Amino acid sequence: MNWLQLGGSLAAILVLAAIAWALRLGRDGRIASPEEAAAAAEAALAGFCAADAVLGADGAGALAVSEDGRLAAIKRHGARAAVREVQWAAVRTTPEGVVIDTGERRFGRVTLAKVDALDLRQLAGQMVLPFDEARRRA
Repeated sequence: MNWLQLGGSLAAILVLAAIAWALRLGRDGRIASPEEAAAAAEAALAGFCAADAVLGADGAGALAVSEDGRLAAIKRHGARAAVREVQWAAVRTTPEGVVIDTGERRFGRVTLAKVDALDLRQLAGQMVLPFDEARRRA
């Protein structure tokens, strides 16, 4: 083996590692906080002014609500957060947590692990949620 070749290969590996670090490609695939989710929603959706956000226990998904009642589903997509505006009717509770069906095949569903209906009620404030309306009719 040629020592020059070995040194060049090692240098190339270190340069590629530095580029990946600079681009934050090795970043943890989690949404760190409700504040980060709210900021991502505000940056992605025009006129969205986040009032509050709730984060799944595993950090894989979040839901933000604006001051005027709009909803944003957030999930991690590589090093960035992907955001889609959704309706309250797309949000449903399951025993595992909250599932948000965005209606987009490519974006998929957003799951908020260990988030329950009480968390959604706190997030919504005084708004009437679809599952509350259905319960009132019954």
